[in-house]
Amino acid sequence: MTPIHVIGGGLAGSEAAWQIARRGIPVVLHEMRPVRKTDAHKGEGLAELVCSNSFRSDDSEHNAVGLLHHELRQAGSLIMACGDANQVPAGSALAVDRDGFSDAVTKALEEHPLITIQREEIAGLPPAEWDSVIVATGPLTSPALSEAVLARCGEDALAFFDAIAPIVHFESVDLSKAWFQSRYDKVGPGGNGKDYLNCPLDKEQYDAFIDALIAGDTADFKEWEENTPYFDGCLPIEVMAARGRETLRHGPMKPMGLTNAHNPTVKAYAVVQLRQDNALGTLYNMVGFQTKLKYGAQAEIFKMIPGLENAQFARLGGLHRNTFLNSPKVLDGTLRLKAEPRLRFAGQITGCEGYVESASVGCMTGIFAAMERLGRDIVTPPETTAMGALIGHITGGHISREDEGGPRSFQPMNVNFGLFPPVDAPKTGADGKRLKGKEKTNAKKLAMTERAKADFATWIAPLQPSN
Repeated sequence: MTPIHVIGGGLAGSEAAWQIARRGIPVVLHEMRPVRKTDAHKGEGLAELVCSNSFRSDDSEHNAVGLLHHELRQAGSLIMACGDANQVPAGSALAVDRDGFSDAVTKALEEHPLITIQREEIAGLPPAEWDSVIVATGPLTSPALSEAVLARCGEDALAFFDAIAPIVHFESVDLSKAWFQSRYDKVGPGGNGKDYLNCPLDKEQYDAFIDALIAGDTADFKEWEENTPYFDGCLPIEVMAARGRETLRHGPMKPMGLTNAHNPTVKAYAVVQLRQDNALGTLYNMVGFQTKLKYGAQAEIFKMIPGLENAQFARLGGLHRNTFLNSPKVLDGTLRLKAEPRLRFAGQITGCEGYVESASVGCMTGIFAAMERLGRDIVTPPETTAMGALIGHITGGHISREDEGGPRSFQPMNVNFGLFPPVDAPKTGADGKRLKGKEKTNAKKLAMTERAKADFATWIAPLQPSN
């Protein structure tokens, strides 16, 4: 049988190769280290963890990452098996001994009779005779391959240095303070004149917010990021604030064209706008709020904004070098490159973030490529599952704004419950009393995870290898 080629031996590539081989199909796994080293990696092992050693929460009942752990285990994941075998104490999280973990993944792949590991760089697009290829080259994809993808797909196919605004769960916004309105009630493409959530600040609140921004603790750039220009010319909000106290009032926090629906006669001194970020309407991003503030500082400072005092963040903001595809535009529903369908993409380059998310996308691409090679129909996981929600975000869960002339809205994302479709959750407890607060939130999460587990079990069963 003709082999499937996997480029990149990180978590996504390793998982993809494993899923293909366990279905009886030969795989050639290409890893450029140690022939070509990166600024982030230290060793030569496959699936090397370059940052934290944590796979985050292992709670599959109340946490979306924990649910992803569950789904990977159900799918026979190598990454999760090696993670479980090399676990170190970390409370309710799954943390691993990074060397032991990498050694275990490397050993399993080296010893599999259907997997061939070739230590070489694939510069540019793979040879034409490779009819099925998974590209899992991560956030530090080589320039040669990046340029080849750009040439094939167009100039906006990749982002290199990205500004990411914080994203808030809609249900955590206080609508007694925030209101829906577009600036000057303007109706944009696909809009209705009420497309933004607006949070008003008076002068005292604005001044306190600016002081906190300027004093906030910022994250350092890594060595390989320092000389990379900002994508789309975006500046961190704390840099704008430091250039002049009124700068933000004339930029992303300008109050013009907005009338507070809760207090129409009082003009806000400044306004923070949030815009719908996903098709489900469960996530809203803070417009223009890219930042290098550390996560703890962000959560504390942004909760000073009226209406966001109890905000729950699906992700916090950042500015960092990150090569990723404009996936909703260039990939199809099974992660194939529309311009060249023999190529699939997996891992962080697709627009997911996190070890477990990368492994999950690798798992899916491995299964898809194997089904294709075996002549079987490809069925993607239901959107109600963690893997389905993740692939839904990658291939089209965002709100497209390309016709507005601004930068696209698609951004890398960790898995979170905001990516899942709504669920009917119990409104009362076992005692018949109405659920409130944390109990209500936990009941909703449990309803989502129970639905996901049942739907994932139904999806994965016919896709498992027969031996």
